[in-house]
Amino acid sequence: MIRRILAAVVLVPLMIAIVALALVNRHGVPIAIDPFNAGDLTHAVQVPLFLLVFGVLAVGVVLGGVGAWLKQSKWRRAARRAEWELSAAKAEVAQLKARLVDAEEEGRRWPPRALQRPAA
Repeated sequence: MIRRILAAVVLVPLMIAIVALALVNRHGVPIAIDPFNAGDLTHAVQVPLFLLVFGVLAVGVVLGGVGAWLKQSKWRRAARRAEWELSAAKAEVAQLKARLVDAEEEGRRWPPRALQRPAA
């Protein structure tokens, strides 16, 4: 409950500021596509300033997320290895339990199979 209230207290003013930024900065800004002649606006694209700012922010968030995902690869690899080791250990425990049951059954018989003579 407190988390929702805190989120509302932070997000509502942030959204109001974003909408105000978008309304104030609706005018077009030329973006030159030619990197060698920035003064030549014949190949420029007109984009509203708020779209340019939001687009740059979105690209930054995506690139940051990809960078964080790549940086965490060793932790994902360690988690996969731990899961594999856990499944192998569970299989080994199941096998040992089955052997224990067999050994207990063998202990109740007389003579044990190990001492019986093979049938000729």
